Amino acid sequence: MALLGQRPPRTASAPCPAAGRPTGPWPGLVLAAAGVAVAWLTHRLVPDVPMLTVAIVLGLAAAQVPGSRVWVRGWAKPGLTFAAKRLMRVGVVLLGLKLSLRDVLGVGWATVAMVLVVVAATFFGTWWLGRKLGLPGDQPLLIATGYSICGASAIGAVSDVSRSEERDTAASVAVVTLCGTLAIAVLPLLQGPLGLTDAEFGRWVGASVHDVGQVVATAQTAGGSALGEGVLVKLMRVALLAPLVAGVAIAVRARRAAAADGAAGPGERRPPLVPLFVAGFVAMVGLRSTGWLPGSALDAAGVAQELLLATALFGLGSAVDLRTLVRTGGRVGLVGLCAWVVVGGVSYAGVCLTG
Repeated sequence: MALLGQRPPRTASAPCPAAGRPTGPWPGLVLAAAGVAVAWLTHRLVPDVPMLTVAIVLGLAAAQVPGSRVWVRGWAKPGLTFAAKRLMRVGVVLLGLKLSLRDVLGVGWATVAMVLVVVAATFFGTWWLGRKLGLPGDQPLLIATGYSICGASAIGAVSDVSRSEERDTAASVAVVTLCGTLAIAVLPLLQGPLGLTDAEFGRWVGASVHDVGQVVATAQTAGGSALGEGVLVKLMRVALLAPLVAGVAIAVRARRAAAADGAAGPGERRPPLVPLFVAGFVAMVGLRSTGWLPGSALDAAGVAQELLLATALFGLGSAVDLRTLVRTGGRVGLVGLCAWVVVGGVSYAGVCLTG
């Protein structure tokens, strides 16, 4: 699998915390929690704006404003990095509780096949285009992952196993979040011109919009039937996160084995074929499928999952350096726009063919 090209070894270089400032994770976690609180309040006041989207925007803003940028790049950095990596894993595990095998089988094999085609076409088409346009590092892989699966959550999961540079992860999250947010305003305007019923519109949204919260905000504009269809199709895309992450892990192992002639260096650990958090995601899908969990437990897990992912996305947003992003912004934006056209067009064709 050639999705992961050779790259020079990572060299971690974090800014030194200011003298006398705390160096543990708690200052950054408190800052992220404050950002999530503001994001939650914003969502409560404006329900059409997903909390996860607000969280990443706030993290991005905190990294650019001169007053807070010093904190974000300094003493808050360890906690924000912890949130972006560790809490993201826990959030992805809990995401599995939103999906059951019974729901997937209930939509019919035609819809399942449509989702598989949409994900494959979006992933490989976006990755190929990103490579052709010369996006640096793992950006083609990460942007393709975000568009094809579930936005920033999928990017965080794949970047963890591919050990991508933080700047690649942050830039990919930024462009995927921007296009997903624009979909909330643009897609409802296209339902009439495209001749989609409410149920068809919901399936189209579920197959083409990135984040679960963005799907809810977009599909609910066409009513309850559209919302139900949209969320179900979206969660089927989320289910493909596990095999995709496992595939990336296998590719990473193969690349490193080839580079080292099959032998790992002293103290070097190979990434597991199935990362623990991906196994946890699959286990949660299985647990939800048993029907043993009461609704109250699922509701509590849903709240915890959203809060964890919001905290992680604030951390990811805080890693975005707009000055660096602007230097490749034209190419990143073009890839994002083309990927949006691909996922929207393929999913529309799929919805029309499956009825």
